[in-house]
Amino acid sequence: MSFCLIILAGGRSHRFKSKISKPYQKIAGKSLVEININKASKFKQIKKIILVYNKKDSKHIKSLKLNNIKLIRGGDSRQKSTLNALKYLKNQNKISKVLIHDVARPNFSSKLLGSIIKNMKNSRAVIPQIKIQDAIKQIIDSSKEEYIVSKKRDNLILTQTPQAFNLKEIYNLHRTNSVKYRDDDISLYVDLNKVKFIDGEKNNFKITDKSDFENLRQIYKSNQSVGIGFDVHRLVLKRKLYLAGLRIKSKLGTLGHSDGDPVLHSITDAILGACKMGDIGRMFPDKSKRFKNIRSTILLKKVIEQIKFKGYFINNIDINIITQSPKIKHYKSKMINNIAKLCKISNDQINIKGKTTEKLGVIGKEKAIACEVICSVIKYD
Repeated sequence: MSFCLIILAGGRSHRFKSKISKPYQKIAGKSLVEININKASKFKQIKKIILVYNKKDSKHIKSLKLNNIKLIRGGDSRQKSTLNALKYLKNQNKISKVLIHDVARPNFSSKLLGSIIKNMKNSRAVIPQIKIQDAIKQIIDSSKEEYIVSKKRDNLILTQTPQAFNLKEIYNLHRTNSVKYRDDDISLYVDLNKVKFIDGEKNNFKITDKSDFENLRQIYKSNQSVGIGFDVHRLVLKRKLYLAGLRIKSKLGTLGHSDGDPVLHSITDAILGACKMGDIGRMFPDKSKRFKNIRSTILLKKVIEQIKFKGYFINNIDINIITQSPKIKHYKSKMINNIAKLCKISNDQINIKGKTTEKLGVIGKEKAIACEVICSVIKYD
């Protein structure tokens, strides 16, 4: 089965009451748009991702620098936005199934998405649901007075997204029912034969206002962990000096099995520690010829991809570079830019401090360079 995921982010976010629209609000440097995309990208069944956006958010879209994401402008309602995406998809021959998802529900788990995809094998549609546990009341408005009537909960459910459908069927339903208001896509179905309802997740709540967003922030905060990295390399002749992935002009270079970059080695170790994934020596052993003289940028990129797959994202990195020479202040800005690109985070999530040992010890005598790093990560899934 080949799926396309449609992420609906075309709303106006009136109830969120912020200058920055809800889809582009960030937690640990990642917007709600990016969190949704990163989670979905782990599934090989999802061959394409479409983001339906609001025209007024064009600048925010460009700032995200999304790769391999089809951008489609939304309509003046949720249903019209969905139809715009489906019209594009109907001509994509390799796609037979579609997942339709609200950007305001970024906290679905990989388990839930995997279950939705699996259940589509024998279903027309798959819908996550939550049973209602609270007491339900209805206010009846008559011409004389208002009164409350209790409702039975047995036949009432809350539906969530992502919702999965056969592409041709959901397209035809949207095309022929475009006049009627629908609050989600399963609402278009009259016949529920072979429509599968599965258990949703309480944490897959919809972010409507800032209190919902704060609840999400607290969930992610509880999933935060910290790692420490440290590395030291001897300075010798006839070796290049790399710091934070940058080639630094110097008569002396660092001695090591790889390129001997103590900054990137410390960052890599701190990230691995925070994600409980061992250390750089175990992942890239210095006894292996594969890593002889390899650039540390390559090693860090591999680690970033692995932690992303496990649902981890970097919150912040604090770096102490301990060296008598060179002076770090001359390179700090370029270092931050380079680390941000390698780790796929923003510059304001990185802090670098240059330290000396006041000419004491091997570092003070310019015989070695050391680096220590503290990194915090958040697990989104």
